[in-house]
Amino acid sequence: MIIEDIYGVTEITEPVLIDLLHSKPVQRLKGIYQAGAGFFVQPKWNTTRYEHSVGALILVRKLGASLEEQIAALLHDVSHTAFSHTVDYALGRANEDYHEEIFDEIVRRSEIPSILRSHGYSTNLLNDIEKWTLLEKNAPDLCGDRIDYTLRDQYNYGFITAEEIHSFLHTLIVIDGTICISSLEQAEWFVNIYYQEVIDFFLDPLNVYAYQLLAKALNYSFKQNIITKNELLLEDEQVMNRLRSSQNIKLKEMLSRLSPGVQVEEKKEDYEFYQKNKLRLIDPLVFIDNKTVRASSLSPQVHTMNKLARDRTELGTYVKLKRVHKDSLY
Repeated sequence: MIIEDIYGVTEITEPVLIDLLHSKPVQRLKGIYQAGAGFFVQPKWNTTRYEHSVGALILVRKLGASLEEQIAALLHDVSHTAFSHTVDYALGRANEDYHEEIFDEIVRRSEIPSILRSHGYSTNLLNDIEKWTLLEKNAPDLCGDRIDYTLRDQYNYGFITAEEIHSFLHTLIVIDGTICISSLEQAEWFVNIYYQEVIDFFLDPLNVYAYQLLAKALNYSFKQNIITKNELLLEDEQVMNRLRSSQNIKLKEMLSRLSPGVQVEEKKEDYEFYQKNKLRLIDPLVFIDNKTVRASSLSPQVHTMNKLARDRTELGTYVKLKRVHKDSLY
Protein backbone atom coordinates (compact mmCIF):
# COMPACT_ATOMS: atom_id res chain seq x y z
CA MET A 1 0.00 0.00 0.00
CA ILE A 2 1.28 3.46 -0.95
CA ILE A 3 -0.05 6.51 0.87
CA GLU A 4 0.82 10.00 -0.31
CA ASP A 5 -0.58 13.50 -0.37
CA ILE A 6 -1.17 13.81 -4.12
CA TYR A 7 -2.93 10.57 -5.03
CA GLY A 8 -4.05 9.32 -1.63
CA VAL A 9 -4.02 5.57 -0.96
CA THR A 10 -3.01 3.17 -3.73
CA GLU A 11 -2.97 -0.59 -3.28
CA ILE A 12 -0.13 -2.20 -5.24
CA THR A 13 -0.55 -5.99 -5.31
CA GLU A 14 1.11 -7.02 -8.57
CA PRO A 15 4.25 -9.06 -7.73
CA VAL A 16 6.27 -7.58 -10.58
CA LEU A 17 5.62 -4.01 -9.35
CA ILE A 18 6.39 -4.96 -5.76
CA ASP A 19 9.71 -6.55 -6.75
CA LEU A 20 10.65 -3.58 -8.93
CA LEU A 21 9.76 -1.12 -6.17
CA HIS A 22 12.25 -2.91 -3.90
CA SER A 23 14.96 -3.25 -6.54
CA LYS A 24 18.27 -1.42 -6.15
CA PRO A 25 17.85 0.81 -9.24
CA VAL A 26 14.49 2.09 -8.03
CA GLN A 27 15.51 2.41 -4.37
CA ARG A 28 18.58 4.40 -5.47
CA LEU A 29 16.24 7.11 -6.73
CA LYS A 30 15.45 7.99 -3.10
CA GLY A 31 18.90 9.59 -3.08
CA ILE A 32 18.51 11.52 -6.35
CA TYR A 33 16.95 14.96 -5.93
CA GLN A 34 14.73 16.10 -8.75
CA ALA A 35 15.97 19.67 -8.28
CA GLY A 36 19.54 18.55 -8.96
CA ALA A 37 22.08 21.08 -7.77
CA GLY A 38 19.30 23.30 -6.45
CA PHE A 39 18.92 21.10 -3.36
CA PHE A 40 22.39 22.09 -2.15
CA VAL A 41 21.51 25.79 -2.00
CA GLN A 42 17.85 25.37 -0.99
CA PRO A 43 17.21 22.21 1.07
CA LYS A 44 13.43 22.58 0.79
CA TRP A 45 13.77 21.67 -2.92
CA ASN A 46 13.96 18.05 -1.84
CA THR A 47 11.56 16.10 -4.06
CA THR A 48 13.24 12.85 -5.08
CA ARG A 49 13.17 10.93 -8.33
CA TYR A 50 11.77 7.99 -6.36
CA GLU A 51 8.73 10.00 -5.28
CA HIS A 52 8.21 11.15 -8.86
CA SER A 53 8.65 7.66 -10.35
CA VAL A 54 6.13 6.15 -7.95
CA GLY A 55 3.83 9.09 -8.63
CA ALA A 56 4.05 8.58 -12.39
CA LEU A 57 3.19 4.90 -11.87
CA ILE A 58 0.15 5.75 -9.75
CA LEU A 59 -1.08 8.45 -12.12
CA VAL A 60 -1.00 6.34 -15.27
CA ARG A 61 -2.52 3.46 -13.27
CA LYS A 62 -5.46 5.68 -12.30
CA LEU A 63 -5.83 6.67 -15.96
CA GLY A 64 -6.19 3.03 -17.02
CA ALA A 65 -2.67 2.16 -18.15
CA SER A 66 -1.75 -1.45 -18.83
CA LEU A 67 0.56 -3.19 -16.36
CA GLU A 68 3.36 -2.91 -18.93
CA GLU A 69 2.93 0.86 -19.08
CA GLN A 70 2.86 1.04 -15.28
CA ILE A 71 6.20 -0.82 -15.24
CA ALA A 72 7.61 1.65 -17.76
CA ALA A 73 6.36 4.55 -15.63
CA LEU A 74 8.06 3.22 -12.52
CA LEU A 75 11.35 2.65 -14.35
CA HIS A 76 11.47 5.64 -16.70
CA ASP A 77 13.92 7.61 -14.51
CA VAL A 78 16.24 4.82 -13.24
CA SER A 79 19.09 6.07 -15.42
CA HIS A 80 19.15 9.58 -13.95
CA THR A 81 22.61 10.32 -12.65
CA ALA A 82 23.44 12.03 -9.40
CA PHE A 83 22.35 15.68 -9.47
CA SER A 84 19.76 14.92 -12.20
CA HIS A 85 19.95 17.36 -15.13
CA THR A 86 22.97 19.20 -13.71
CA VAL A 87 25.09 16.58 -15.45
CA ASP A 88 23.63 17.61 -18.82
CA TYR A 89 25.11 21.07 -18.32
CA ALA A 90 28.44 19.61 -17.25
CA LEU A 91 28.53 17.50 -20.42
CA GLY A 92 27.17 20.20 -22.72
CA ARG A 93 23.93 18.34 -23.47
CA ALA A 94 21.56 21.11 -24.59
CA ASN A 95 18.65 18.68 -24.98
CA GLU A 96 19.10 17.50 -21.36
CA ASP A 97 19.03 13.88 -22.51
CA TYR A 98 22.11 12.16 -21.05
CA HIS A 99 19.94 9.92 -18.87
CA GLU A 100 18.03 8.83 -21.98
CA GLU A 101 21.24 7.99 -23.81
CA ILE A 102 22.45 5.66 -21.06
CA PHE A 103 19.02 4.21 -20.17
CA ASP A 104 19.37 0.90 -22.03
CA GLU A 105 22.84 0.26 -20.62
CA ILE A 106 21.80 1.04 -17.05
CA VAL A 107 18.81 -1.28 -17.28
CA ARG A 108 20.82 -4.07 -18.91
CA ARG A 109 23.50 -3.98 -16.20
CA SER A 110 20.96 -4.05 -13.37
CA GLU A 111 18.69 -6.65 -11.79
CA ILE A 112 15.71 -5.26 -13.71
CA PRO A 113 15.89 -7.75 -16.63
CA SER A 114 15.93 -10.75 -14.29
CA ILE A 115 13.00 -9.36 -12.27
CA LEU A 116 10.99 -8.81 -15.44
CA ARG A 117 11.83 -12.26 -16.80
CA SER A 118 10.84 -13.92 -13.52
CA HIS A 119 7.35 -12.48 -13.97
CA GLY A 120 7.04 -13.25 -17.67
CA TYR A 121 8.00 -9.85 -19.07
CA SER A 122 10.79 -8.72 -21.38
CA THR A 123 12.89 -5.56 -21.27
CA ASN A 124 11.45 -4.91 -24.74
CA LEU A 125 8.62 -3.12 -22.99
CA LEU A 126 11.19 -0.47 -22.05
CA ASN A 127 12.30 0.05 -25.65
CA ASP A 128 11.11 3.43 -26.92
CA ILE A 129 9.42 4.68 -23.75
CA GLU A 130 7.43 7.17 -25.81
CA LYS A 131 5.26 4.35 -27.17
CA TRP A 132 3.52 4.52 -23.78
CA THR A 133 1.44 7.59 -24.51
CA LEU A 134 -0.06 8.02 -21.05
CA LEU A 135 3.44 8.17 -19.59
CA GLU A 136 5.28 10.11 -22.31
CA LYS A 137 4.00 12.43 -24.98
CA ASN A 138 5.86 15.14 -26.84
CA ALA A 139 5.08 18.71 -25.85
CA PRO A 140 2.74 20.53 -25.95
CA ASP A 141 0.57 17.54 -24.94
CA LEU A 142 -0.04 16.34 -21.42
CA CYS A 143 1.57 13.14 -20.17
CA GLY A 144 1.90 11.36 -16.84
CA ASP A 145 5.56 12.28 -16.45
CA ARG A 146 4.97 15.98 -17.12
CA ILE A 147 1.85 16.17 -14.97
CA ASP A 148 3.37 14.40 -11.96
CA TYR A 149 6.62 16.35 -11.70
CA THR A 150 4.71 19.62 -12.04
CA LEU A 151 2.10 18.81 -9.41
CA ARG A 152 4.63 17.20 -7.09
CA ASP A 153 7.15 20.05 -7.07
CA GLN A 154 4.55 22.79 -6.88
CA TYR A 155 2.78 21.02 -4.01
CA ASN A 156 5.94 20.14 -2.07
CA TYR A 157 7.26 23.68 -2.39
CA GLY A 158 4.01 25.19 -1.14
CA PHE A 159 2.57 26.82 -4.28
CA ILE A 160 -0.58 24.72 -4.72
CA THR A 161 -2.87 22.83 -2.37
CA ALA A 162 -4.03 19.21 -2.26
CA GLU A 163 -7.57 20.42 -2.93
CA GLU A 164 -6.48 22.18 -6.12
CA ILE A 165 -4.66 19.06 -7.27
CA HIS A 166 -7.66 16.81 -6.65
CA SER A 167 -9.95 19.21 -8.53
CA PHE A 168 -7.59 19.09 -11.50
CA LEU A 169 -7.12 15.31 -11.45
CA HIS A 170 -10.88 14.78 -11.55
CA THR A 171 -11.00 16.54 -14.94
CA LEU A 172 -8.41 14.30 -16.63
CA ILE A 173 -9.77 11.93 -19.26
CA VAL A 174 -8.10 9.73 -21.87
CA ILE A 175 -9.15 9.95 -25.50
CA ASP A 176 -7.41 7.78 -28.12
CA GLY A 177 -4.47 7.22 -25.78
CA THR A 178 -3.98 10.93 -25.07
CA ILE A 179 -4.59 12.67 -21.74
CA CYS A 180 -7.08 15.51 -22.10
CA ILE A 181 -8.84 17.88 -19.73
CA SER A 182 -12.62 18.17 -19.54
CA SER A 183 -12.58 21.72 -18.13
CA LEU A 184 -11.09 24.82 -19.76
CA GLU A 185 -10.77 26.43 -16.33
CA GLN A 186 -8.66 23.51 -15.10
CA ALA A 187 -6.61 23.58 -18.30
CA GLU A 188 -5.79 27.24 -17.64
CA TRP A 189 -4.90 26.38 -14.04
CA PHE A 190 -2.50 23.65 -15.08
CA VAL A 191 -0.81 25.74 -17.78
CA ASN A 192 -0.21 28.44 -15.17
CA ILE A 193 1.38 26.11 -12.61
CA TYR A 194 3.35 24.31 -15.33
CA TYR A 195 5.03 27.59 -16.19
CA GLN A 196 5.58 28.26 -12.50
CA GLU A 197 7.58 25.03 -12.65
CA VAL A 198 9.54 25.23 -15.91
CA ILE A 199 9.98 29.01 -16.01
CA ASP A 200 9.76 30.47 -12.51
CA PHE A 201 11.40 27.50 -10.77
CA PHE A 202 13.76 26.05 -13.39
CA LEU A 203 15.01 29.53 -14.26
CA ASP A 204 15.02 30.85 -10.69
CA PRO A 205 18.36 32.71 -10.35
CA LEU A 206 19.32 30.64 -7.30
CA ASN A 207 18.58 27.43 -9.18
CA VAL A 208 20.57 28.58 -12.21
CA TYR A 209 23.48 29.58 -10.00
CA ALA A 210 23.55 26.14 -8.36
CA TYR A 211 23.26 24.25 -11.63
CA GLN A 212 25.97 26.20 -13.38
CA LEU A 213 28.38 26.18 -10.44
CA LEU A 214 28.03 22.45 -9.82
CA ALA A 215 28.23 21.72 -13.56
CA LYS A 216 31.47 23.69 -13.65
CA ALA A 217 32.79 21.75 -10.64
CA LEU A 218 31.83 18.42 -12.21
CA ASN A 219 33.41 19.29 -15.53
CA TYR A 220 36.62 20.28 -13.74
CA SER A 221 36.52 17.08 -11.66
CA PHE A 222 36.24 14.93 -14.79
CA LYS A 223 39.26 16.64 -16.34
CA GLN A 224 41.30 16.28 -13.15
CA ASN A 225 40.28 12.61 -12.74
CA ILE A 226 38.79 13.39 -9.33
CA ILE A 227 35.67 11.44 -10.23
CA THR A 228 34.52 9.52 -13.30
CA LYS A 229 31.19 9.46 -15.11
CA ASN A 230 30.55 5.98 -13.70
CA GLU A 231 30.57 7.42 -10.18
CA LEU A 232 27.60 9.57 -11.15
CA LEU A 233 25.51 6.42 -10.85
CA LEU A 234 25.80 6.71 -7.08
CA GLU A 235 23.41 8.88 -5.05
CA ASP A 236 23.69 12.67 -4.79
CA GLU A 237 25.19 12.79 -1.31
CA GLN A 238 27.65 9.97 -2.08
CA VAL A 239 29.04 11.79 -5.10
CA MET A 240 29.10 15.10 -3.25
CA ASN A 241 31.05 13.51 -0.41
CA ARG A 242 33.61 12.21 -2.91
CA LEU A 243 33.97 15.67 -4.38
CA ARG A 244 34.31 17.27 -0.96
CA SER A 245 36.94 14.75 0.12
CA SER A 246 39.25 15.95 -2.66
CA GLN A 247 42.17 18.10 -1.58
CA ASN A 248 42.09 20.01 -4.86
CA ILE A 249 42.07 23.70 -3.87
CA LYS A 250 40.16 24.95 -6.92
CA LEU A 251 37.43 22.34 -6.48
CA LYS A 252 37.13 23.08 -2.76
CA GLU A 253 36.68 26.76 -3.54
CA MET A 254 33.90 26.06 -6.02
CA LEU A 255 32.07 23.72 -3.65
CA SER A 256 32.39 26.21 -0.79
CA ARG A 257 30.07 28.50 -2.74
CA LEU A 258 27.43 25.79 -3.15
CA SER A 259 25.49 25.87 0.10
CA PRO A 260 22.41 27.33 1.82
CA GLY A 261 22.78 31.01 2.57
CA VAL A 262 24.05 31.97 -0.87
CA GLN A 263 22.51 35.16 -2.16
CA VAL A 264 22.30 35.88 -5.88
CA GLU A 265 20.71 38.40 -8.18
CA GLU A 266 19.53 38.36 -11.77
CA LYS A 267 21.77 40.81 -13.58
CA LYS A 268 22.80 41.07 -17.22
CA GLU A 269 25.74 43.31 -16.45
CA ASP A 270 28.81 41.69 -14.96
CA TYR A 271 27.05 38.34 -14.60
CA GLU A 272 28.85 35.19 -13.50
CA PHE A 273 26.57 32.50 -14.93
CA TYR A 274 24.08 32.31 -17.78
CA GLN A 275 21.62 29.50 -18.46
CA LYS A 276 19.20 28.95 -21.32
CA ASN A 277 16.96 25.91 -20.87
CA LYS A 278 15.39 23.88 -23.63
CA LEU A 279 11.97 25.12 -24.66
CA ARG A 280 9.16 23.48 -22.68
CA LEU A 281 5.70 24.57 -23.80
CA ILE A 282 2.33 23.14 -22.80
CA ASP A 283 -0.97 23.47 -24.64
CA PRO A 284 -3.26 20.68 -23.40
CA LEU A 285 -6.11 19.23 -25.37
CA VAL A 286 -9.49 20.15 -23.90
CA PHE A 287 -12.49 17.90 -24.49
CA ILE A 288 -15.43 20.16 -25.10
CA ASP A 289 -18.60 19.76 -27.21
CA ASN A 290 -17.59 16.16 -27.94
CA LYS A 291 -14.32 17.14 -29.59
CA THR A 292 -10.74 17.88 -28.52
CA VAL A 293 -9.23 21.29 -29.11
CA ARG A 294 -6.07 23.02 -27.93
CA ALA A 295 -6.54 25.16 -24.85
CA SER A 296 -4.82 28.09 -26.57
CA SER A 297 -7.53 28.17 -29.25
CA LEU A 298 -10.18 28.63 -26.55
CA SER A 299 -8.32 30.72 -24.00
CA PRO A 300 -6.51 34.02 -24.64
CA GLN A 301 -4.92 33.46 -21.22
CA VAL A 302 -3.25 30.22 -22.35
CA HIS A 303 -2.18 31.81 -25.65
CA THR A 304 -0.55 34.68 -23.75
CA MET A 305 1.13 32.39 -21.20
CA ASN A 306 2.65 30.33 -24.03
CA LYS A 307 4.05 33.41 -25.72
CA LEU A 308 5.51 34.73 -22.48
CA ALA A 309 7.05 31.33 -21.72
CA ARG A 310 8.65 31.16 -25.17
CA ASP A 311 10.08 34.66 -24.82
CA ARG A 312 11.34 33.98 -21.28
CA THR A 313 13.02 30.73 -22.31
CA GLU A 314 14.68 32.42 -25.26
CA LEU A 315 16.03 35.15 -22.98
CA GLY A 316 17.56 32.77 -20.42
CA THR A 317 18.79 33.83 -17.00
CA TYR A 318 21.86 35.91 -16.11
CA VAL A 319 23.05 35.47 -12.52
CA LYS A 320 25.54 37.27 -10.33
CA LEU A 321 26.63 36.13 -6.88
CA LYS A 322 25.90 38.64 -4.13
CA ARG A 323 27.11 36.85 -1.02
CA VAL A 324 28.17 33.46 0.33
CA HIS A 325 27.12 32.80 3.92
CA LYS A 326 30.14 32.78 6.22
CA ASP A 327 29.23 29.31 7.52
CA SER A 328 29.27 27.75 4.04
CA LEU A 329 32.99 27.05 4.06
CA TYR A 330 33.96 23.60 5.35
